Amino acid sequence: MAAQSDFGDLGLSIIGLGTQYPPHDLKPSSLEVLSKRFYPESPAMSKVLSINRYTGIEQRSSIGTPDHPLVNQPNPPTITELNETFMRDGVPLAVSAARKALAEAHVDPAHVTHMVSTTCTNSANPGYDHFVARELDLSPNTEKVLLHGVGCSGGLAALRTAANLCLGHTMRRKPARILVVALEISTTLVRSELESINALQETRIGVALFSDCASACLLSNGLPFSDNSPSNHASPTPTPAIYSLLGWHHRTIPDTEPDLGFDVDPLGWKVVLSPRVPQLTQSVLLPTFSSLLASLPPSFSSSSSRKQQPPPPPPKPADFDWAMHPGGATILSGAERALGITPEHMRASYDTYMNHGNSSSATILSVLDRLRHKDMDALAPGGASEGVKEHVVGCAFGPGITVEMCMLKRNLGQGGGATGAGRLGAGLPDRLGLTRGMETPPETESEGGTGTDLDEASEVGEERSEGSTNVGRVDAKSGSREEKEAFISEALEELELD
Repeated sequence: MAAQSDFGDLGLSIIGLGTQYPPHDLKPSSLEVLSKRFYPESPAMSKVLSINRYTGIEQRSSIGTPDHPLVNQPNPPTITELNETFMRDGVPLAVSAARKALAEAHVDPAHVTHMVSTTCTNSANPGYDHFVARELDLSPNTEKVLLHGVGCSGGLAALRTAANLCLGHTMRRKPARILVVALEISTTLVRSELESINALQETRIGVALFSDCASACLLSNGLPFSDNSPSNHASPTPTPAIYSLLGWHHRTIPDTEPDLGFDVDPLGWKVVLSPRVPQLTQSVLLPTFSSLLASLPPSFSSSSSRKQQPPPPPPKPADFDWAMHPGGATILSGAERALGITPEHMRASYDTYMNHGNSSSATILSVLDRLRHKDMDALAPGGASEGVKEHVVGCAFGPGITVEMCMLKRNLGQGGGATGAGRLGAGLPDRLGLTRGMETPPETESEGGTGTDLDEASEVGEERSEGSTNVGRVDAKSGSREEKEAFISEALEELELD
């Protein structure tokens, strides 16, 4: 394998990370509560509710419970009501995540030079980033960029955009401290999706997958601020990198616009998701990984010292840890097959999926945040002593279909804030061979996640318990693993997706 230390350093560092989930958890039963409360039984509704029980998601993070007023009106909420809820309940989540990232980075808000944000569950002008910046008391000179239309790939698309801005400031010999923020409030769309399932008899599974979350990171080019900075704040001491960003690659799969998207509707947004999505995403993983490796700048010192030596073989996907956007169980298991990796390589992706669901663009930064915790190290391939990889590949899919992939170098000496809620113990698939493992989530076309931004609802019951060790364990009473997978396969064969 090529020495990964040969990857060149662009001088880009993630020096702070923050994740903020809302206080409620939607259990699988929450969807049934709202369905039975407002809609009659029907073949399509029964199928969706059955699939809902087998996603492998134990709980989805939500701003509300099944009794939230917004989803208990006679009719689904309008886009105006959805916007009001997003701004009222979503913006504070983004502010909290951003403050966590800034605090870890030891960066004063006055030193934030740029802010790159993304969402696919709101489209107001000015965008939500305007209100987050105001609440954080960022400088009025902070340059802001808001990305829309990038769905679940938005977190990495925002990081890529921030990286290019960072490099631009480096060329101008100016310091850059770029705040990247992703915010999604998806669960409020539950009534809109249930309405379509009932009226059109469509099997729309996104309603069982999506959740709410805000995440943030602080990207730095490492150049110091001058002592006469207009902010009148002392130049901070450089903060060690959590991850160094070494490179990235963006790819669009041709002629896939009808397969994955998010259409505007008077009742919010409607997911577009074809049965081809898992196959399409799986087929492009290895070529994109190869292109990413080819695009990485080599280290000058190491390449010059090896001129007379034959080139080493290229690294394999299993030589890296993977932060894969957990669009659904099918995406994760398909990635294992396509890349020749194990669930342990994607342990933080599985953990996030099972304990929080798919939060669209905000999920990938949450996965990177989760990966650095010590309980994740213990579940690395081969264990913490030999299995933790210095390099991490981040990957997410969005509408189009687009693929975002990046290479990160982890600072193994940097611990991550909290020790993580310790949920993974019950959380990885039991094919990992771990004594604390659990069943692999059945492979549903959970792909809404792989794709984009979606639907569902402020519907759960219980406040989040920080010490929870629950994961998506399928009830043993509901039949053998073979029976469950046969059920899912049969249901998916009949999917009628937009």
